[in-house]
Amino acid sequence: MSYNQPVPKNLTIIIALMTMIGPFTIDSYLPSFPAIEAEFNISRALLSQSLGFYLAAFAIATLFFGPLADRLGRRRVILISLLFYIMASIGCALSDDYSTFLLFRVIQGIAAAGGLVTGRAIIRDVYSPKDAHHAMSRIMMLFAIAPAIAPIIGGWIHDLFGWHSVFYFLALFSALVFILVLFYIPETLEASHRQSFHPVNVARVYARSLTHRRFQSLIFIVAFYFAGLFLYIAGAPTVIFDFLKLETNDFAYLFVPLVAGLILGSWLSSRLAHRWKIEKTIKLALSLMLIGALLNSLQALFLPASVITSIAPLIFYTTGTGIAMPALSVLALDCFPKNRGSASALQGFVQMMANALIASLLVPLLHSQPVYMASGQLVLLACALLLWWQLPPAAENV
Repeated sequence: MSYNQPVPKNLTIIIALMTMIGPFTIDSYLPSFPAIEAEFNISRALLSQSLGFYLAAFAIATLFFGPLADRLGRRRVILISLLFYIMASIGCALSDDYSTFLLFRVIQGIAAAGGLVTGRAIIRDVYSPKDAHHAMSRIMMLFAIAPAIAPIIGGWIHDLFGWHSVFYFLALFSALVFILVLFYIPETLEASHRQSFHPVNVARVYARSLTHRRFQSLIFIVAFYFAGLFLYIAGAPTVIFDFLKLETNDFAYLFVPLVAGLILGSWLSSRLAHRWKIEKTIKLALSLMLIGALLNSLQALFLPASVITSIAPLIFYTTGTGIAMPALSVLALDCFPKNRGSASALQGFVQMMANALIASLLVPLLHSQPVYMASGQLVLLACALLLWWQLPPAAENV
């Protein structure tokens, strides 16, 4: 740890609020899908592309923001990206055709990437590895609330004021985060640790990361197991409206249990940070995810779709996700201690690109039957387990 100043008060809370912008952007407009489809005269599959385009833009932008945060510092990158996010959210609200809406969703994705990438780097700037694991677990607990409350808030706002107002809400929320960062978050990257933003240097950093087998394995483990959860997040309109035959304000039936599992898992990860070796914590997490994925496949095969049978197995999966995410993030960032912004960027790129593919390709492919989605989750987790089983040992960091 090279940061020699006192840790900013309420740092984890502000970073958590900043990272909540991502799931808010994904989930808050899900209850508005039927209304947006009707206004723009488009299909569910086409509107789902707005989620895929957002995630793809987010993924690509992380590759830019990571090195930029290593060069300009964390604070400046966050503030600039939040300003663009506010403008893009207002643009979505004012859109009068789908093409314009899609364009501003792309800009939203680009802007939202800055906060997520830089927030992870800040935590590792100011904390030691074990304390960073503990801090990231606390952030994950707060972050996990977002997917639960976002569709609920979105449904309330939609019913009161229409779908356009959901994006005004996103603009207001990000403006609040902007104010908190402006007044309470100092620069955490020491001047002596700033890296060149020259394209050759950036390419060299990414080239090293692409040949670092342990780092690549760690970030793809996260991408695969989280994709198994995101399959149900991106497919929430199908699960709620088609499988369970519920209404616009019933998204809580899916998201509250999922997020309860994430919060429980994050709490357990925080408690275990100073008690267990990090590898033991990750093994527990993957075991819980495997139990959840197997139970989910069995209920989809043999039981009729209902709120209890369809959602209960996913709680095991999200609990494991909450345990694993902070631990694996710390291991990945510590592969490149001198380029944490870039390492965080590549981690975000792989995860968000995987989510974009899930939203754009797998959800439309698997949405017709519950068993197809459950099988998809199991296959994605199997890929993560295989990578963990073959994970290279820790070597000298770059």
